[in-house]
Amino acid sequence: MKRPKAIVSVSNDLYTDNRVNKVCLFLKEQGYDVLLIGRRKKDSVHLTDRSYATKRFQLLFEKGFLFYAAFNFRLFRYLFSHRAQLLVSNDLDTLAANYLASKFKRSCRLVYDTHEYFTEVPELQGRPFVKGFWERIEKWIFPKLETVYTVNHSIAKLYADKYQKEVLVVRNVSPKWNPTARKSRQDLGLEENKFIVILQGAGINVDRGAEEAIESVRDLENVLLIILGDGDAVPKLKAHVETSSLTDSIMFLSKKPYAEMMQYTACADLGLTLDKPSNLNYRFSLPNKLFDYLHAGVPVICTDLPEVAGIVRKHDVGVVLNELIVEELRAQIMRLQHNPELLMRLKANCAVAAENECWEKETEILQLIYPKVG
Repeated sequence: MKRPKAIVSVSNDLYTDNRVNKVCLFLKEQGYDVLLIGRRKKDSVHLTDRSYATKRFQLLFEKGFLFYAAFNFRLFRYLFSHRAQLLVSNDLDTLAANYLASKFKRSCRLVYDTHEYFTEVPELQGRPFVKGFWERIEKWIFPKLETVYTVNHSIAKLYADKYQKEVLVVRNVSPKWNPTARKSRQDLGLEENKFIVILQGAGINVDRGAEEAIESVRDLENVLLIILGDGDAVPKLKAHVETSSLTDSIMFLSKKPYAEMMQYTACADLGLTLDKPSNLNYRFSLPNKLFDYLHAGVPVICTDLPEVAGIVRKHDVGVVLNELIVEELRAQIMRLQHNPELLMRLKANCAVAAENECWEKETEILQLIYPKVG
């Protein structure tokens, strides 16, 4: 007997999207035959260790309107011509293809997982025509959807108020981190005597605090800042570090598979999450790096955003900045560097918080959205 087919789609190259990977693994546990669809970029890394099927479209265009048009056309054609009992659309840039394809499939359920408040992402600000296009897509389809969930309660409320529709919450929380072996700093080529501060993320972009993080460690004795991940801001950051003679204080590491990334995170003394409230999407963000830090036992310095600061204050796992300015960030790094008793207390609180702030708890909501089949 064939297992019910679930086709999950997202517009990225699948390599570092841990939320989508976690949902696919959950769907497999629930009895689905899972296929994850994304796209292949020129620099995409080969996917390994996936226990479900994957497919990546190779397109002539990698960004802009032509990319999204080509991707959705290819996605629609594929979904239309292949059997599926469940379609999972991740974010607005895959929704049109999924919605149209679902109309041609009997007994095919469509679920929308919106990872952010899409129409307020920074890439759309100052671009009224492009923003208006995505808003029209959302207004056309969103009210017709039966099941929608998102990453936190703040974004869920924005959608609920806009469309008078229930939006469930499945936070992008890390699973409990139980590695078979933990690598040492020596194993990773890191200096043993440095006070290590890490800023990690799949998107090191503008307005996420990397510039302030770099300036904050300038002239700090025995401090190393690791920026782990890729993004639009990284080339300029690297150039700035080179021209400012900061190479001894800053280390850039490109994006890595989750298990490898966590080894570096676990070797850090502090983790940074410094998003600025420059748009609604950032203001109400709840990045998974916050939970990665907790699971690795790494205290946090964060900006005073509602969702992030709420977690940090609730569990007393770090410091909430009054304002993201270089002087305050530098002062808090120095305070924790030179107060080992406070740092150890915060580390102990991270371990306690990790027991409750974990993906295993979030799957209780997913079980309601995706009951067992077969």
